[in-house]
Parts: sequence; C-alpha cells; structure tokens
Amino acid sequence: MKGIKRFKNKDVGLAPGTPVNTSDHPIQSFQWCDYTAKANHHYSFRIVPAYGTVKFMKLDDENSLEIAINTELEMEAEGNSIDNKKGHDIFFNRGVIGSQAYAREFGNAPPDENEPFSKEMVWLSRGLFEALTGFIALAKSEEYSLRAALYEFHYLPVAVAFAKSAEAGADVKIVYDAESSYKVSSLETIEAAGLDKIKAVIKRTVSEGIRHNKFIVLLHKDEPVAVWTGSTNISAGGIFGQSNVGHIVWDSDIARSYLKYWKHLSENIPSRKIRALNQADSPIPKGLPDRNSIFPVFSARDEDDDNTTLQWYADLMDSAKKLMCITFAFNIDEVFQKVIQKQNDVLRYIVKDDDLGKNEIIGQDNDVLFAAGGHFGKKSLFNFREERDNPLNVNDYIHNKFMLIDPLSEDPIVVTGSANFSRPSQRINDENMLVIRGDTRVADIYFGEFMRIFDHHYARYIFKKLTENNKNNPDAGYLKPDNSWIASHFNRQSYKSKRREYFISG
Repeated sequence: MKGIKRFKNKDVGLAPGTPVNTSDHPIQSFQWCDYTAKANHHYSFRIVPAYGTVKFMKLDDENSLEIAINTELEMEAEGNSIDNKKGHDIFFNRGVIGSQAYAREFGNAPPDENEPFSKEMVWLSRGLFEALTGFIALAKSEEYSLRAALYEFHYLPVAVAFAKSAEAGADVKIVYDAESSYKVSSLETIEAAGLDKIKAVIKRTVSEGIRHNKFIVLLHKDEPVAVWTGSTNISAGGIFGQSNVGHIVWDSDIARSYLKYWKHLSENIPSRKIRALNQADSPIPKGLPDRNSIFPVFSARDEDDDNTTLQWYADLMDSAKKLMCITFAFNIDEVFQKVIQKQNDVLRYIVKDDDLGKNEIIGQDNDVLFAAGGHFGKKSLFNFREERDNPLNVNDYIHNKFMLIDPLSEDPIVVTGSANFSRPSQRINDENMLVIRGDTRVADIYFGEFMRIFDHHYARYIFKKLTENNKNNPDAGYLKPDNSWIASHFNRQSYKSKRREYFISG
C-alpha cells in the first residue's frame, strides 16, 4: 500500500505528491481508508505495527492484523435488466478535481465537459454518469416508462439518453424548470436532443421558490419499480464537478409515492396548494422514524412562518448518541446551529461548500469538526503538489445534501436527497428527501463517502486557517520522526480518541 505523506529526510528528492510505500513511510493515524478500491474485487488488508527510528524501522509482523473485504458489484455490471433488483444502488462522483490524485494523473488539465468518456471525465464521474445513463437505458422498449422532474437539465449526453429510450418505444415524460434562468440552457438541450418534437417535456412554471428536484421514476408495464434520486443536477458540473450522489431505490411503494408526486408537479400546482398534498402523501413521524423503515419527504410542505420539518431534521441530528455527519451546500440554519453548539461527547462532523458565515455559530465543543471546501494552491504544504480549482461549477465543492445519525451503529439513520436543509427547501421549493432507518449497508456507503470528502477538505481547510493566522507549520506535510503523534489518540478529551473508540465499537 502507498501513501503521500513521508518522512522529511527519507527518500529525499522525490517529486511532491509522489506515492511512497507505507512499509517505509507508515500511516500515523488510527483512521485509514482505501478510496481506490474497485467494485467486485476481493481485498486482503494487512496492518503491521511499526517501531524504531526513521532509518531503522522494525515491522512487527507477529502482531499484524489481516482483514478481508469483498467489494460489491456496480449496477451496470449486473446487466441491463430490472429482474431481481431490490434495495439500493448508490453512486458518488469523485467530487475532488482539486486533489493530489487529479494533479498527479492529469497534470491539472482542464476537463472537457463535452467528452464524458475522456480519461479526465471518467475519473471525475467515478461511475455516476454511467449509472445515470444506465438507469435511463433500462427503459428499453414500449413496456417501460420514465417520469422525471429536473431542475438543471442542460447536459446533452443525458438528454440524448432519454431520447434513445423514447426511440426504443419507452414513454418518456420530463417535468423541467421553465421559470429560472436555467430554462434557456435547458430548452437548448431539449431541442438539441429532439425531446420537444416527441412531446417528452412538460414545463413547470411555478414562480415561487425553485423547482429543485432531480428524480426519475422507472415504470414497467405501467407499474412503478424504482426511482433515481439524490443531489445530482443534469449538468456537467453536477455530474462531474462538485460532490454529488445518485441514489436508486428498488422499491415499488417508494417509486409509487414519487410517481404520485410527479403527477402533481406535471399539473403545475403552485407551492401554496401543493403543500397540503405533500404533507398528506409524505407525513413526517412524531419523534424518530419507525425502525427498519424508509419513506420520502416531499416539498413544498411547510407554511411561510413554519419550521416543522426543518426542526424535525434538527431533532434527528440531536438524537445521535455517538456520531453525526452532515453536508451543507449553502447556509447552516439556526435550528442546526443550536444542536451543534451543545457541549457533549457526540462527534459532530460538518462539511460545507464554503467557510462559516458571520451569523453561523457552531460553538466551542472540541467534538465538533468543521471543514469547508478548498484546494491546495501554489504555496501549499511542502511535499504536496499544487491543485486546481473546479472550472465546472460556481458552487465548487460540496453539493450533497445528506445527514447521518450514528452510521456505524446497528440502527443508523440516513437522510438524503435534493433539499439543502434550509427554510425555503421546506416552504416553497420543489424538493424530495429520503429518510432511511436501520439499513446498515446504506449507512456504511454514505459514511465511507462522507469521511472521504470530509478528510479531503479538512486538511485543506486547516492549512488555510493556520496560514491566515501565521501559524502554519512548514513540516505539517511530513510524517513525525517519533511517536509524538500518538498521544492525542489516547487523550479522552480529544476527538481523535473518541473517533478511535467510536469507529471500532459503532
């Protein structure tokens, strides 16, 4: 196995960002992740304690630990069929064009958004584009139908995928945002794919809020079988740039709920009238969700001065016993700030697209860990390459909208979808969320992705903050030459100690 961090005075002369063997430059943490693992593979990870000095290091093979892992199939590897589908297929893009890996692999070359199968774009997609077009392609004959509700709809290759399904005989209908500034580029894409000529598109012109959905319902013989949802807009930036998820639920009841919601949207029902329908069709429970349950939450749903749904999400956050993770693409509402500010032993991880605003207060609890999106510039850590910005988005880094409650426990809660955990998202926007309780597999997938994105941006955020305050350590990009790194992992007041214990015990 290889890593990037190395000892400062060992293997001198290596180019910045060069991977080095961990047998010579060991991992100095009790948390380590392999984000290069491939689907449908068997892996055996061997963890070996290292002692001694930098020059004379001793590997303690006798006390090594071996862990075997079998990774799952990807959806497209299972064949172009809906037979025997069940559960969830979840796809995250890479979301880190500003990274050591992209700088090393592609020399920070700008990606060509018109070439989705170029090496750069395939790397950035990480299977999200392929899964999205593969899901659409499941509608391969007149036996199938697709019902979509889309906000940004201006990535032509996806529009062409819809058109191909229609050409194969599928009944394709797409409700698209025909009110915001996106309507111009969306209409251009629709016309370029010929979707207007086959009457596959329906304008949604409600002017209150934003028409923010990104979901597709798949029907077979007029029966709903699955829904594609998540945070991914149908744009180059959504699919390949900022971090996003595409989440397929193979459940006829859930798909049927989305289809009913879609029909309301297709009828262009305004926010003030659709609220009651959404509340009736997707009620939130009093207190925690039922065990081993899954249900949607459709918006708009709350009145102009009502915070019922947002407060319910905040109460879910507050129910965490050991660990909470959340992503914010934009602002952190006060209802969440109040929970985050509490002094307790719950680890609360927050990753946000940009830094905290002046009215965003998360308190002083050392168990609250915050990271804002960023990349290493020209003058960054020693031993690290310069990284590039994201040319595909204005909202550069974090676009996911999900929250995890005790994801390593036997009873986790996952909230995921299109809504930004904001007041407009519950009051006036077209939105959809999924609340999933008790599915440890889904929670594992989301948690692994969260830690990948959080750790990536946390290092860059901390470096930025230390640099701004003239406290940057020039040796921070190197391994410690002694065991001084260990102490914080066994200090009961340190989040690293809690992390070590929680991640093992769940």
